[in-house]
Amino acid sequence: MSKLWFLENVNLFKILCPHKYANYKDCHNFNGYAKNDYIYFEDDASSTVYLIDKGKVKLGYYTKDGNEVVKAILCKGELFGEKAILGEDKRNEFAQSIDSKTSICPIGVETLHDLMRDNQTFTLKIYKFISFRIQKLERRLQLLLFKDAKTRLLDFLDELCEDYGVCCEETGKMKAEHPYTQKDIANLLGTSRPTLNSIMNELKEEGVIDFKGKQILFLKKSA
Repeated sequence: MSKLWFLENVNLFKILCPHKYANYKDCHNFNGYAKNDYIYFEDDASSTVYLIDKGKVKLGYYTKDGNEVVKAILCKGELFGEKAILGEDKRNEFAQSIDSKTSICPIGVETLHDLMRDNQTFTLKIYKFISFRIQKLERRLQLLLFKDAKTRLLDFLDELCEDYGVCCEETGKMKAEHPYTQKDIANLLGTSRPTLNSIMNELKEEGVIDFKGKQILFLKKSA
């Protein structure tokens, strides 16, 4: 399976950014955002797709009770706002910078359609990406609704192993260097940092994982 949010291990930024195309280079700019700045809000017009040049972006929405639900946290090279490609008129989520210096490459839908029109293989990759993204978000929301915090964390750890894991030659175990802070993971799982820390330590004591900073060593499959 492809790496998380990537298509066939290809960084979307490297092949999508209009700055790399002569016809668009002169009129294209990057947008900068500080921590907690919003790129767009729910119900904003959906006419632009975004690529992350650097930093991290949180996608989510608010319930009727005002509670925040985090759908995804994206990093350098990742794409968001992609439903505009399919004809979405208004956003059904917000996008917010969660780094002090986030750089975004905005791409107008018409520009993206031009790029897609000229490359059928590229077009198929884009639609494959959108389908994969929707499936992944649906699975995560189902976990938030129906599973307890430990089950949600175990599922997330499986994703990390699949998407960032490499085999450690010394131990023969899988090891993952990931981009998420503890706060990022807690937000994605809909839990608190103290609860996350408690469950992580529990899994460490059970011999399922070991961890330090943003590195996780997968010792065995959970029961």
